[in-house]
This record gives sequence, structure tokens and C-alpha cells, in this order.
Amino acid sequence: MRAFVVTGPGACSVQEVEPPLAEPGEVVVDVARAGVCGTDFEFFTGEMAYLRDGQAAYPIRLGHEWCGTIFAVGEGVEESWIGRRVAGDTMLGCGECHRCLSGTQHLCRDRTEVGISGGRAGALAEQLAVPAASLRVLPDAVDDTAGAMVEPGGNALRATWGADLHPRDRLLVLGPGTIGLLVASFARAAGAEVHVMGRTELSLSFARALGLEGVWTETDLPGLPFDAVVDASNAATLPALALQLVEPGKRVVYIGLAGTPSTIDTRLMALKDVTAVGVLSGSPGLRGAIEAYASGAVDPRPLVAATVGLDQVGDVLAGWRPDDAGAGPKIHVDPRA
Repeated sequence: MRAFVVTGPGACSVQEVEPPLAEPGEVVVDVARAGVCGTDFEFFTGEMAYLRDGQAAYPIRLGHEWCGTIFAVGEGVEESWIGRRVAGDTMLGCGECHRCLSGTQHLCRDRTEVGISGGRAGALAEQLAVPAASLRVLPDAVDDTAGAMVEPGGNALRATWGADLHPRDRLLVLGPGTIGLLVASFARAAGAEVHVMGRTELSLSFARALGLEGVWTETDLPGLPFDAVVDASNAATLPALALQLVEPGKRVVYIGLAGTPSTIDTRLMALKDVTAVGVLSGSPGLRGAIEAYASGAVDPRPLVAATVGLDQVGDVLAGWRPDDAGAGPKIHVDPRA
């Protein structure tokens, strides 16, 4: 089968590789759609921290936002799974440790991550092998475009949960990328007043087109009381700004990751009596994201600017966008194209 492989910083190709086999407890999925994520860009540039600490190494087959149809099942998996449309969890725990048994398998010390760590091949390929336990069934109301947005949607939904929003609360999202705009969408569906702060006119114009209450840059951000601030950016300075902007006694949520360490003043956190929440994974939010997409409460599809084939992934990672791409932040890949 064909698969996209990164062999080193800035070096990649589409290769013919052996198709996966369904090991015991696993399934093989025909990939219908996969998203290109910021993590994929970090592997392409060589900036990904996992490359330095030994959790990942080149060559690597990327892709952790995906959906598809089950093609084959391994021993111990019911054949009734064949033909089902599914999305899947990225974080695969060992299933035996205290964290896995307590329901936090995404924090397992020995976890592998699809298309990211532990040698687990990703979904930028025609087929993908994953444990059956990691699957989430997609209803007919969730098409392939929305299906490949389940994984980022789970992350965004967890960030929204972390903000502990109530109807008419005011939320500020820092960073109008895919995760930030999904957070805004889930929060608005929950009845919150949503504001977004960004930098580029392209991203700000797109956020305005989504009908958010306020779209700002840092220089024109009004002095409103924010009941929660979600940092969904990759800027090292914004975690501290989030803490400054949130109302005393309220919440900040950190889901964005900068390429360099960021700092916050814990004295300010204590003096403002602020609760800080960190979000690593969408795992606990996947089912909720699917339900929101299926009901129409949240529609992630406008965020997808274009869908390309495997042969264009390297160009996308190098900064290319198709001429007919929309203004949204996400590029999808159809491995069959």
C-alpha cells in the first residue's frame, strides 16, 4: 500500500510499504480521511520534542486524526466490526497499569501514540492498524470530513469542560487555529459568549465569518471580564497573558504547546485564586465530540480548507496551500485520491 513517510527533517516521500495485518485484538482500517496537524509539522521540521527524548525516531509514518471503514479484524475481535465506519483514539495505553485501569489510559507511562510515538504507524496511508478498544463508531450523520475532526474535537471539548462554562459566561480563546476555533464552537453551543484573540488577518477574518461575538488582536482586546481563558496557541508568552486576563476565582485552560518553555507567575495565580487546567489528549472527549457533530450542535467541516492526496502532503507540510483552498486552518488528506 501507499504511505507517507518522513525520513528526516524536511525529507519525506510517499512509499510502497507492506499493508498492516490485524494482530490479536486489533483491526485494519481503510483510511477515508486524515488531518494534517501541528504535531505533524513539528516532526517534519525536526522540532518535535519526542525526537529528542527518544519517544520517536525517523523514519516515521504520521497521521493521528482520521476516520475510515474497518477492513479486517484480528483474533478476539468480532467480525461484525467489518464494514463499520469508525474514528479512533490516538493514545494507546498498556491496559494493565493503575492509570489505564483507573480510566486515564491516555496518561499511561508506557503508552504509544498513533502516528506519533512508540513506532505506531499513522493514518497518512491507505490502511491503518489499531486496537479495537480504541475505536469509536461513527453514525451516518457524521461524514468523513467531520469524522477526521473527531480527534481534535475531543481535545477541544475537554478544554471546554475544563473552562467549566455556564450559559452567558464570557470565554476568551487565545489562538484561532483548529483547536481554538473548535473550543469556541463547543463553548458557543453551551451558551457562552465567545471571544477569540489572534494575530493574522486571514485567521481573524475567518473567525469573524464564523459569527463569534468578538474577534481581536492583543492590541485592541477590550478590558472585558472573562470567566475563562483558553490558551490554544503555540506562543510562549500567552500562558502568562491568559492568567492576567482571567477574572479572579475563575479558570484558565492550557491546551496549546509552545516550541520553547513558557512561564506563569504562580503568585498571581494564588492571589487571584485561579484554577488552572491542563489538557493533553482528546481521549475522554471523543464520544462527546461525535455526539455534538451528529446532533448538529457543532459543525467542524467549515474549518477544513481543502482535501489533498498523499502526494501533496509533503508540500502542505512545507507551507503550500491549494489555490482553491478555503480560509479554514485545517487540511485533510484522502489517501485514495
